[in-house]
Amino acid sequence: MKIFSNSYAFSVAVALLVASILLGVYYALLIPKQEGYLTFYLLDSQEKAFDYPELVVSGENSTFSVYFDVENHMGKAIECQVVLKVSRDMNPTFPLNVNDNKTYASKVEDGHSWRDTATVSLSEPGNYMVVFELWTWEKNEENIETLLFSKNSCLLNVRVL
Repeated sequence: MKIFSNSYAFSVAVALLVASILLGVYYALLIPKQEGYLTFYLLDSQEKAFDYPELVVSGENSTFSVYFDVENHMGKAIECQVVLKVSRDMNPTFPLNVNDNKTYASKVEDGHSWRDTATVSLSEPGNYMVVFELWTWEKNEENIETLLFSKNSCLLNVRVL
C-alpha cells in the first residue's frame, strides 16, 4: 500500500507541474500586451478634484483657474497639446468645432506627467461649456507628423450671472 500512495503523490505532483507550465506559457504567449494610454484630468484651484467653478458672477469672479494633468503610459515620449475651447452649445460633438481660446503644449516622457494651469475668463452672462481637449502628434503612413485628437477631453459647465 505504501508504494501506491507514493506513486499517487508523484503523479499528482507531475500533473500540477505540467498544468503550471501550460498556464505560464498561456499567459506569456497568448495574452495580448496592454496598449499604452494617456490619462487626462482636471483639478480645482486647490489641486483637488472637488471644488470646480460652476457659478461665477460677471465682473466679480468671472476669471478662474484650473489645473490640468496629462499622464503618459504609452511606453514612449509623447508630444501633446491641450486645447482650451469655450462654447455655448451644451450638446456638442467632439472635437468641438469652435475657435481655440488657448493652446498649451509639452513633451511628456513615458511614466511622467505634465501639470499646467489654465485661466478662463467669461464676461457675458449665460451658460458655457469650458472644454479641454487633448491632442497628440502622431506619424502617419508617409512618416509625416500630424496633430490628432486623442479622444480625451474634460469639460466644465459654468453659468455666468
